Amino acid sequence: MDHAGTINFLSNEDTGKHACFELVPGFFMKIGVISLSGVVVVLLLSCTTLSLEDLGALVRDLPRHNSFQYLTRFSLPAKYFEAAYSALDDPHVYIVLSDTGSPAGKVIGLFTASPYNHISLSFDPALETLVSYNGGNGISSPGLNPERLQHLNRKPGASLVVYRLKTTGVQKRALIDRLAVINREGSSYNLLGLLTGKSTLPNIMFCSQFVYTLLKDTGTAYFNKKRGKVKPMDFVNLARGDRLEFTGKIAFNTHAVGRRLPVVKNFSTILDSRSITAYNLTR
Repeated sequence: MDHAGTINFLSNEDTGKHACFELVPGFFMKIGVISLSGVVVVLLLSCTTLSLEDLGALVRDLPRHNSFQYLTRFSLPAKYFEAAYSALDDPHVYIVLSDTGSPAGKVIGLFTASPYNHISLSFDPALETLVSYNGGNGISSPGLNPERLQHLNRKPGASLVVYRLKTTGVQKRALIDRLAVINREGSSYNLLGLLTGKSTLPNIMFCSQFVYTLLKDTGTAYFNKKRGKVKPMDFVNLARGDRLEFTGKIAFNTHAVGRRLPVVKNFSTILDSRSITAYNLTR
């Protein structure tokens, strides 16, 4: 498009029809029309941030969500907690920020304008106890779920960064204990809260709300903010002093999308160059 107001019509059998236009020089918007179960939906989107495929996937996934009652209980098995408690000798918890390219992540990116739009917590440096609130990957119910690195590898060039937060043994045990309570009581993903910043029940949260709540409730939080307003990058941008230490970055290679990935044992080793590269940047 060379001039403001120019419209290019595109068509795709899977996503419907859409038109991109330049509202003002340099600012492009998209009008889209998609059909979902016979219902025609008209959309106004950014041409560069969210595709109609992404939005269609989100709309089709809506029936799996519930922002008013718990959908899942005991999503973390006993073996998960055995692994978490066995890591108590390590005086750190690990904060993992990821850019997965999932449709939900792209929607969050519309509001945060941040490079990383998902956050997880791990109690061990190998990330074998990775956990967060997520959509369940189409398998589990949306809410509290264990995570694996391959679940975070959904687009070419996906990456994640790892930070570690120093804790006392008492704090780390309290974090795991609090996680066990949520696991027992039940949880659900706070999809509505992404827009409102509110929760209808204590354990209905989105990913950054969950990590912040866990830290806050156990005296481990290192910044103050309303729980429903916390964004993933706040954990880095609002850190002060040396509380948070950058550990490393994991970059998924383009052709490895969807592959089962090896477990990261440490960040000083290149793990299977065909699928994943780990950079050791520990100070």
